[in-house]
Amino acid sequence: MLLGNVATGLVMTYIAFTGLVFGINNEETNQTKMLFWYVMNAIVIFRFFDWLYWHFSLKQKHFTPQPVLLRFSVASIVTAVMWALYAVSLYHTMDTIELAATMVVLAAMAGGAATVLAPSKLLVSFYCTALLVPTSLRALYDNESEFVILGALGLCFWVGIFSSAFRYNRFFVDTVILKDQKEKLLKEMNEKQRETFRINHELLQANNRLDQANASLEEQVERRTSDIMRLSNRDPLTNLLNRNGFIKHVNNQIQKASTLNNQLALLFIDLDGFKQVNDSLGHKVGDSVLAEIAERLTKFCETGHLARWGGDEFVATVPYATEDTAIAVAQAMRGGITVPITALENEITLDATIGISMYPHHGIDPQTLIQHADLTMYEQKRKQRGSIGVFSESLHTDIKTEQQLCENLRTAIDKKTFSVHYQPIIDANTGKTVKVEALLRWNCNGVAISPAQFIPLVEKIGIMPEVGVWVLNRACIDVMQWNTGTDLALSVNVSICQLTNGNFEKATKNALISSGITPDRLHLEITESVFADEEDNVGEQISALKRLGVNISIDDFGTGFSSLSRLQSLACDFIKIDRSFVQNTNEESDTILRATMLIANEFGCKTVAEGIETVEHVERVKQLGVNYLQGFYYAKPMTASDFISWYNKNN
Repeated sequence: MLLGNVATGLVMTYIAFTGLVFGINNEETNQTKMLFWYVMNAIVIFRFFDWLYWHFSLKQKHFTPQPVLLRFSVASIVTAVMWALYAVSLYHTMDTIELAATMVVLAAMAGGAATVLAPSKLLVSFYCTALLVPTSLRALYDNESEFVILGALGLCFWVGIFSSAFRYNRFFVDTVILKDQKEKLLKEMNEKQRETFRINHELLQANNRLDQANASLEEQVERRTSDIMRLSNRDPLTNLLNRNGFIKHVNNQIQKASTLNNQLALLFIDLDGFKQVNDSLGHKVGDSVLAEIAERLTKFCETGHLARWGGDEFVATVPYATEDTAIAVAQAMRGGITVPITALENEITLDATIGISMYPHHGIDPQTLIQHADLTMYEQKRKQRGSIGVFSESLHTDIKTEQQLCENLRTAIDKKTFSVHYQPIIDANTGKTVKVEALLRWNCNGVAISPAQFIPLVEKIGIMPEVGVWVLNRACIDVMQWNTGTDLALSVNVSICQLTNGNFEKATKNALISSGITPDRLHLEITESVFADEEDNVGEQISALKRLGVNISIDDFGTGFSSLSRLQSLACDFIKIDRSFVQNTNEESDTILRATMLIANEFGCKTVAEGIETVEHVERVKQLGVNYLQGFYYAKPMTASDFISWYNKNN
């Protein structure tokens, strides 16, 4: 269908293009139009001869369709591009009549293509879009109202063309499918007729063979049933029990333990570092490693007490075990796993995190015991990879509490349980409040949750970008609503996931515009540890923020990955000295403070000392030349209304 209408389409293309070139005289563009006309004629001639080649090859039935379709598709795309280039490049010279005529011709050509090119969704989509969308968009954003109307009509027609083209495509596909199904049905019917004759002939012979096979049939069924049961309960890679087989095994172990009034330990083993093996060395090496790990683990279990749960996870039972016995077995397993493995000439070292649950104390059915051991393993992995833990009710309670907190965090913005508190930052020389730091607080069901508890959960469930933008907007709006008589600066913390989100620069710009705060009053605090893994990406984001005019502060300076080259490349404005150096009065802390001041002065940065809680802290950091002070000595974080009251009283 695509190639059958080429001749007609080429004639229409030639006529339409010639009409546009010669039908409207414009001395300014005649030379350019003629150039387009020559190029289009060359394309039409090439496509015509290609069509003739296909036409005669089709009759002789010796052509290969793929090259023909490829040439047709490329030629159609080139034709569409020529139409688009002609309309867009000459758009600025067109008056209303010429633009209308051009768009009518483009619409007509697109309408024809919607039918002719319908068998190919990709081709018809590109062709119609190239003809209509560029010129329509140019017209839509023109200053002339007539052009805008033409652009809008062009886009509307484009949408309609798409709808028609997809209906034609669906009709074409359905027709081809029906035709193919019909041919298959006829072929199957003929084959079934022949097969019927053959089967009737063989039935007599089969009856004789059936009598002979009947004697051994029962034995074969039993053997195959046994094979199926074995395969359905075994992992094909390691030949260990799979999930289905292991659950049956645990059920049997629980029944025995219940009868004998014994305990049963269930171990959930997760390999640490295996994903990197798969990603870097490939699944073939990964499978070899898993097979070796399975072989090693069998040395620490009774036969049939070990299973591969899935991926790089294994489970095992230890009958007649106490907690101490289970921990000892787990330590032995971990020791066996940590021995280096040679797989396909690669030396690999792994570790394992293991969770343990005990029957009947932690569950009386397989699902509960496995779930509790799994939860314990994940909690251990979160705390410290390569460790062993035993399930406890307190752990279960902590996990349930964390899950509930996570659910409440997802709706905290909508339910307005988040709030922003403000802590003043004092000029060390004048004693005046010159800046406030915005700090997020959360009240969950009437209980104030510590930021140290809920901030990691916000990052864990992936809503930090959304929460960070909310804090930024809320703080900017609050500061602009305060009638303090001075332009207080605002300091807002920014996390690594916000910087790498890709939308933070835009969110910052929107916050500045919507609140009306000037960029120089906004200070973004970035913990220096965020540069550890994504220094290049973070550096680009900070450069973009600097171009907006906002100030950049390096928070907790000295506690992470401090480097002179990083400060030089980032050109930050403020360095916040961590509270640990302020509150520690030994000589080492003084040395670090003096070094930080020297670095800050060299790079033209102001310094802010955190954790000021006593007058001694104030005097000490003032002597070192710190520019700004922040801490409980002056005020704790306060609500917006409390801060205004505090400010009016103290300033």
